Amino acid sequence: MRPEVTIFGRAPFRTLSRRSFLAFGAATIVVPIIAGTGPVAAAGDQNAPKVSYMTPDAAHRAALAGEIILIDIRRPDEWLETKVGEGAVGLDMREDDFVPALVTLRRANPDMPIALICRTGNRSGYVTSALAGQGFPGLVDVNEGMAGGANGPGWLKRGLPTYDGTPANVTARRKALLP
Repeated sequence: MRPEVTIFGRAPFRTLSRRSFLAFGAATIVVPIIAGTGPVAAAGDQNAPKVSYMTPDAAHRAALAGEIILIDIRRPDEWLETKVGEGAVGLDMREDDFVPALVTLRRANPDMPIALICRTGNRSGYVTSALAGQGFPGLVDVNEGMAGGANGPGWLKRGLPTYDGTPANVTARRKALLP
């Protein structure tokens, strides 16, 4: 059985694996860097940044127009299987550099929304909520995901363009985005 911890020690919050908890816990260390001075909002805080929602169509248009930074937070094997949405950059949410990369993007683009997409909208919803609860501003959840789910048909069923999610393609696009 996989060990789990409860976030913030209170129900009704979801449980995470230790690895995920540590990854998101790292945000409490690096997110204050974004603000420079002010304290990080506590989870459930009414003053915590709000998360916006966007359909895949709108996210695609906004990414190509340079109005948002679109991040595909899935795993590399998922990028290979279904490809990556055109205009998105792959950044595996399980990697140690995930939160620091988001902090770097926020610092370099303080007024640009950062939109997250996953396979069905579950992971992106959780990550945007967790980060917003820790004070990370300007987040957008592309809540239908690539394959669709409860929130709608998703990127692929809408026939939106993709690119091959090979390590070389993902790395090249990430290098072009991250300073």
